[in-house]
Amino acid sequence: MAVNDSLPDTLCPISRAEAIVGDRWTVLVLRELFMGSHRYDEIQAQTGGTPQMVAARLKSLEADGLVERRLYNERPKRYEYHLTAKGEGFYPVVIALRAWGETWCKSPEEGLAVNMIHKHCNHSAGLGPLCDHCGELLRREDLISQPQEAYVAERQARREAFKAK
Repeated sequence: MAVNDSLPDTLCPISRAEAIVGDRWTVLVLRELFMGSHRYDEIQAQTGGTPQMVAARLKSLEADGLVERRLYNERPKRYEYHLTAKGEGFYPVVIALRAWGETWCKSPEEGLAVNMIHKHCNHSAGLGPLCDHCGELLRREDLISQPQEAYVAERQARREAFKAK
């Protein structure tokens, strides 16, 4: 995935956005950053991507201004990856993808992978974009993420499998 440095060939904002975040791996890397994974190996373990794929997506997201690298170890040089304001602006898209996936890509018996609690009313927020209980617009800073046990176990199993390689 190369960074598009040329002038856009369209005024369409959807086409322009898709050029930056329009592949599965980029969205999964962003998901991990929103979930608090900041280190390369954590991102790779949870996305299942190859080292080259993860490195290319992070480099592209950094070049496009969605991610910034922060040095956390001098020798050897190691970086954490954090969302910029532009990256944080992608959160409503993640919420929309989550809602669509929960509604159309899972069976009802599976339940929500992550329950979001709205801090303002202290109730389950539902799938958004408005809180199911109080009707307020959901913002990332107003939500408490509560992953379900099965989802926590799934992520732990991926981490363990990654470490075992």
